[in-house]
Amino acid sequence: MFVTTVTPRFGDIDGLGHVNNTVLPGWFELARNPIFRMFSPTLDLSYEKWNLIMARIDFDFLGEMFFDGDVEIRTYVQKIGNSSFTLLHEAWQKGEMKTKGTAVIVHYDFINKISVPLTDEIKEALSEHLITD
Repeated sequence: MFVTTVTPRFGDIDGLGHVNNTVLPGWFELARNPIFRMFSPTLDLSYEKWNLIMARIDFDFLGEMFFDGDVEIRTYVQKIGNSSFTLLHEAWQKGEMKTKGTAVIVHYDFINKISVPLTDEIKEALSEHLITD
């Protein structure tokens, strides 16, 4: 599992005093950086070097989050396929899971516009963070 701690900003809060649900996609994306570094250690976003594309994201909002406490984003590998993998994200505040979601990411060749198989080396690195239900 990877852990990223996020401190809510004043601008992350909605009119009801909750962390706005539009903030979670950005927090979960930030928490994917350690996974992205497996593919591109420098996070070089050039077409020649960047090789990941998002295929799907979803969220389940389980409870309210507030301004008055850090949020721990936990990231796990849920599934490893031939050319894609699924990540599970959880947002925890004050010891309670408040949001969970998944992201399906495809290993992708932007120049040829095709998915490409994950290498055995990448599959092995991802499998170190694989969870079982």
